Amino acid sequence: MPLLRPILTTAACALLALLVGCGTGSTESTARNPRVAAAASSAQLRPGDTLTVSLTGIPDPSTNPVQIDEQGLISLLFVGNLTAAGLTTNELSQAIRKAYVEQKFYTQLSVAVTVTERYVYLGGEVQRPGRISWSPDLTLSKSIQAAGGFTLYAKKTRVTLTRDRKAYDFDVLLAQSKPDEDPLLFPGDSIQVPRSAF
Repeated sequence: MPLLRPILTTAACALLALLVGCGTGSTESTARNPRVAAAASSAQLRPGDTLTVSLTGIPDPSTNPVQIDEQGLISLLFVGNLTAAGLTTNELSQAIRKAYVEQKFYTQLSVAVTVTERYVYLGGEVQRPGRISWSPDLTLSKSIQAAGGFTLYAKKTRVTLTRDRKAYDFDVLLAQSKPDEDPLLFPGDSIQVPRSAF
């Protein structure tokens, strides 16, 4: 029994030190979400963007709504398909004007291109998967709210944001509690909410 007492005392002291050590330190979490670079250029047009193309200074002026398809093309009357993705609205205006003049449909015209809608895409475990309209103040957590919120089975701590062909995992619960951990989204971003194992 005398030999057991020092062992028990030492074990109790070690356990107490461990418990006290666990309780010290900051109660503030040091968890952080990744920092994601802004999109290559938010001024560049992307597949899915909805545009208005106005042709003026011609006998039959027109305003045409078009959407950039998955191949990055738009289709216009008389000139057919033109590459739009990767260009700015000004560059696309010049390309459209050049196409009409080179194909001799018009000798002179003015072209104006404006972006009417841009989108962010959400999939997986959200109430309403699909695309939502982009705005300059749209963040990851706001986009999930716009999609109706998480489903019951969503894994909220590992949501994947894909931008410019790179994927980043985010803890949306952290983003909701700390606004500086909630990244701004850019047109064309894709968000995937996985299913939790439980």
